[in-house]
Amino acid sequence: ASWRAGGRRAAFTKGEMARSGRPLRRVFCDVFEFPAYFARERQSKHVVRYLSSCGILMNRTPLLKTPRHCPIQQTNFFNLAGPLINKKKEYSERRVMGFSMLEMYNVVSGVADYKHFVPWCKKSDIISKRSGYAKAQLEIGFPPIVERYTSVVTLVRPHLVKASCTDGRLFNHLETNWRFSPGVPGYPRTCTVDFSISFEFRSLLHSQLATVFFDEVVKQMVAAFERRAKKMYGPETNIPRELMLHEVHQT
Repeated sequence: ASWRAGGRRAAFTKGEMARSGRPLRRVFCDVFEFPAYFARERQSKHVVRYLSSCGILMNRTPLLKTPRHCPIQQTNFFNLAGPLINKKKEYSERRVMGFSMLEMYNVVSGVADYKHFVPWCKKSDIISKRSGYAKAQLEIGFPPIVERYTSVVTLVRPHLVKASCTDGRLFNHLETNWRFSPGVPGYPRTCTVDFSISFEFRSLLHSQLATVFFDEVVKQMVAAFERRAKKMYGPETNIPRELMLHEVHQT
């Protein structure tokens, strides 16, 4: 048998098969093996030459060997905060403000206005409300996540505003507490604001967003409500620097 390189065709004659001394079945096996060889040759540029059963040079793709100790690098899109074991996060902040307890209570209890000033709040609608209780539909969006959930709000005028997430898909647990107490003695239009929030994402994958949620939402929360109070009630009371208080705790 002989291969013609130009057309890649095999030409066999009865005399050649007779002279070769090989059975006809063996020759046909070599002929039908050629399409597989041709496909292997097109798929790889790195080939090894070897002799077929008819003594013809053929090409074979070598097997790739993977080193035993070969580190594999993986990239996670949500790898923003590093590996987290505990999904639950807590943050608290205490500040003395130049507004009265009632003024700050009115700002925080006005859930329907959250969409106008709370960081990344896109929607805030009151579903139902009665004395000391309210239910609101909220939507927060910080790329790449948009979360819609129902918040049950407990109101104790002018001391407490507590909100709990009940049906969120992103959060397994989300609760915020605002407590208002008297401020600096001798400065009646001041109050001490205690803000705390605890949250837990439903999955470890979403927990990687904890840093983003802290920096873009939680840490800016109290300052956002303070700016809202200035817009509603005018300039705050001037408090001597030595009497100012601002504490932050994060776990």
